[in-house]
Amino acid sequence: MTQIKRPDDNVQSQNVVPITLTSLKAACSQCNLRELCLPYGLSETEIAQIDHLVGGRRKVKRGHHLYRAGDPFEAIYAIKMGFFKTDILLEDGRDQVTGFQMAGEILGMDGIGTDVHTCNSIALEDSEICIIPFVQLEQLSREVQALQRHFHQVMSREIVRDHGVMMLLGTMRAEERLAAFLLNLSQRFTARGYSPQEFHLRMTREEIGSYLGLKLETVSRAFSRFQDDDLISVHQKHIRILDAGGLKRLLNHQAP
Repeated sequence: MTQIKRPDDNVQSQNVVPITLTSLKAACSQCNLRELCLPYGLSETEIAQIDHLVGGRRKVKRGHHLYRAGDPFEAIYAIKMGFFKTDILLEDGRDQVTGFQMAGEILGMDGIGTDVHTCNSIALEDSEICIIPFVQLEQLSREVQALQRHFHQVMSREIVRDHGVMMLLGTMRAEERLAAFLLNLSQRFTARGYSPQEFHLRMTREEIGSYLGLKLETVSRAFSRFQDDDLISVHQKHIRILDAGGLKRLLNHQAP
């Protein structure tokens, strides 16, 4: 079975764990990634083919890179557990956050078009990813139509999300942007079986501001206003949504 062991100054090669068919089935039965890595309706033969597709698992410690801009593109990465951010280095030396990714989502597709990664991917907490070599994925997708459909769906979701961010930055005021961000996180946590009302922010307010196109002070004021208006409760990075309807009304330009 193929394994990818790319040298990284932050990730040791012993953290790459080979996956067998038995462990894949056991892991996918309770894994948020099962609809990507193991689409429904596959035969045992097709499942065995996908077993050989997954090159291994890698652990990435908090603050360490999964890959950097300029690294050769070899694989995409399914987040098994943990939380990541992607960013790019601007000409003025600032880091611009381009996204936050959690368990069940895919990293690395930025390199498909150029064969080189165009952004950095950094773990915001101790994380684990599944390595999917892209050349093998393309080959197997031509043989297993269900896998091809799922991969196209994943790419489509990324495009829709990018369009959503463009709309967010282009048409919304600061408080609307933060409300949309919190509601989006709530929906994504809900889809993974977690509470839609309470969650822990893995990113800093500065990183949120970079993603939303806002200054740190603006993000802090918006959080304070939301708390004063009893829309949310904030304790350090712990968020409790008290009035989701009020946050949604903000997006419709209504008073909360």
